[in-house]
Amino acid sequence: MSASVELRRAEGEERAEQRELSPFTRNVLSLLEQVEYRHLDSGEDFEDVCRLRYKSYVQSGMMSPNAARAVKDRFDEQPNSFVFGVYYDGSLVSTLRLHHVTERYAQSPSTVVFGDVLEKRIARGETFIDPSRFAADMNWAGTLRVLPYITLRLAVLACKHFNPTYCLTAVKEEHASFYRRIFRCEEAVPPRTYPGLIVPVHLYQSKCSDNMEDTIERFPFFRSTAYERRMLFVRPVRGELAPLTILPTAKYLKVAA
Repeated sequence: MSASVELRRAEGEERAEQRELSPFTRNVLSLLEQVEYRHLDSGEDFEDVCRLRYKSYVQSGMMSPNAARAVKDRFDEQPNSFVFGVYYDGSLVSTLRLHHVTERYAQSPSTVVFGDVLEKRIARGETFIDPSRFAADMNWAGTLRVLPYITLRLAVLACKHFNPTYCLTAVKEEHASFYRRIFRCEEAVPPRTYPGLIVPVHLYQSKCSDNMEDTIERFPFFRSTAYERRMLFVRPVRGELAPLTILPTAKYLKVAA
């Protein structure tokens, strides 16, 4: 078969698959074309993220105003921490922090707040992805109504890359239904006080071996290539430069792995 015939067949299959996608999925995939993920741990971009956290949490009633007008903590600097900025058309629109929790690196926000429960599970060999510090620019949240999906896609990719036992999430009550519906999360620990917040949070969890592939199948914009995941989560060796920006690869549905 000639290359041109093979190319036409591949294009036809791609168009057929696109027709099968829901309008919602096609909309998210289209918006991802203008999204960039940036791994941030220092510099002005990181300070922008800290200010965005503060603004988002105060506006949503999760914390009280303070003179610093920025939110940062010791968990940002841990070796198992990944802080990301999500940019749309070059503007910072949201942020998410992820921790890969293992017996070697057992510290994360959830393992501290819910340590009496999670420490025993870590000792038994369980591992976790622990998303935290999810914050969105309220001005963009109204325009990009799918911003939670675009941002939390990072947590799905982390689960795909690290293959943890569970993906955790500490959320306030009114957000729990979203996580139950999208990620099939179940409550692991009743609500507790969370440092720096004025509202209690529940600990929810999703068992990755049961739910992750199903989540990706139901929401194809969570698909990704191994290359994208490496760019996001593999630390550069000494002397190498980290990628400045990572582009989502969900649109490459046929080759996503």
